[in-house]
Amino acid sequence: MLYNLNLHNVLFLDIETVPAFQKYNDLSERMRKLWDKKATYLIGDTEKTPEEMYDRAGIYSEFGKIIVISVGFFHRKEFRIKSYYGDEEKVLLEEFAMLLNRHYNEVDALLCAHNGKEFDFPYIARRMLINGIELPLILQFAGKKPWEIKHIDTMELWKFGDYKNYTSLDLLTAIFQIPTPKDDIDGSQVAKVYYEERNLERIKTYCQKDVLAIAQLMRRYLNQPLISEDQVILTE
Repeated sequence: MLYNLNLHNVLFLDIETVPAFQKYNDLSERMRKLWDKKATYLIGDTEKTPEEMYDRAGIYSEFGKIIVISVGFFHRKEFRIKSYYGDEEKVLLEEFAMLLNRHYNEVDALLCAHNGKEFDFPYIARRMLINGIELPLILQFAGKKPWEIKHIDTMELWKFGDYKNYTSLDLLTAIFQIPTPKDDIDGSQVAKVYYEERNLERIKTYCQKDVLAIAQLMRRYLNQPLISEDQVILTE
């Protein structure tokens, strides 16, 4: 476990994603056919149609988009949280890329997320390429050895080499007795809240809570005291 890790060098993050279009029929004919092909692998033994499976499109970077990136970092005794969010994915990705290029381009800089190596990090990188944004150095994977990639995954740390094991952030915060506010939504409801309720602020708040939970979990891993409520600072 990373006992020598300096948490002041780490940017903790979480993302929220939704299908790129609200409805299946909003897809172009070409993309609809490609989703149909993708959905055939997801349907399995269910009797659902590709259209009925479209609510899962946000999980896949080719068919989804990012609407929130929340980040957290330690500054002196504070844990500061900031969010990049909006309907214009390219704008929020450009702002996030600017943050990484300015402050997380050093050799000791690290990114941390829960299940980040399987989801958050590659999703962000792919959506940046799709939007024509040059990848910040810390998101460039090509040609690097595993130990040269500056990413920490709190779920991977918990696996201890057990590749078949998936453990949710919610479960880990429970077993480590990390207090978390009662949420009124979960990940499966994000697309509905975004497209039907048009409540992006609600989704942002949900994402920020996960960033704090990831940082708290890492503190538990390192046998350090939890971040107190008065240490958490929300910034614009």
